[in-house]
Amino acid sequence: MPVRHIVLFGFKPDASPDSIKQCCDEMLRLKEQCVLASTGETYITASSGGKDVSIEGLQNGFTHAFVVEFASAADRDFYVNEDKAHHAFVDRWIKSADGIAAKAMVVDFAPGSF
Repeated sequence: MPVRHIVLFGFKPDASPDSIKQCCDEMLRLKEQCVLASTGETYITASSGGKDVSIEGLQNGFTHAFVVEFASAADRDFYVNEDKAHHAFVDRWIKSADGIAAKAMVVDFAPGSF
């Protein structure tokens, strides 16, 4: 069953527009950079994202959103637990003292599963 992985970012007030764009570009490049250790093949089936354009006012400080799609929960699990490219991204932009993400939120779901 496919899994959709939703990632929301809120950036630090002093983050420059260029650094935010670089972070977002790198997030989208993970589709080509993330490969299964067993095969060396890419496994993210789709990836998209952009800056918030909602008019509802419920963003709670999140300014950018991404949807990453996986063919299976096993692929998502590999991405979260083992993928070196994903870990490098998280370390650089989120966990690092120099990271520009002030906050991040992740929600995963399987379409049609309630």
